[in-house]
Amino acid sequence: MSSGPNTSSAPAVTSEPKPRVRPRVEVAVLREGAVAPSYQTELAAGLDLSFCPDEAPFLEIKPGEIVLAPCGIAIAIPAGYEGQVRPRSGLSVKHGISMPNAPGTVDADYRGEIKVPLINLGRRTFRIEPGMRIAQMVIAPVAHAHVEIVDALGATARGSGGFGSTGV
Repeated sequence: MSSGPNTSSAPAVTSEPKPRVRPRVEVAVLREGAVAPSYQTELAAGLDLSFCPDEAPFLEIKPGEIVLAPCGIAIAIPAGYEGQVRPRSGLSVKHGISMPNAPGTVDADYRGEIKVPLINLGRRTFRIEPGMRIAQMVIAPVAHAHVEIVDALGATARGSGGFGSTGV
């Protein structure tokens, strides 16, 4: 085994991101204790969303229960983009906390409070504390399709096969 330089054709991962489009997302803080969404690492894809209670000082989710967790912020996403709200992997793996509609979509014209639907798939009640990071939001470009009604669709090799038709 050689200890020389890596001659693999795979590109090395660097800490310097390539130039990319950074859409401007405006955030309005709706109440004290709200945390602005933020990236936890330089190359993270999602902005972490944090819990900010509007009534009780914390939120408990019993096994099998679905709750709506407020974040205490409203956002303005630019036209041509959406916010894709996704579960945090650590909460999912360690506690069974996920989202029943993952990913959720925040449309560019929505201006209400960001709230995250959470479900407890675990076996124990889980307590969400103020400031806890509960989900992540990826800002992604979207396209508006032109919908056209036709008499028949073009044929493909797959056809109408779905739901496991290509294997599991």
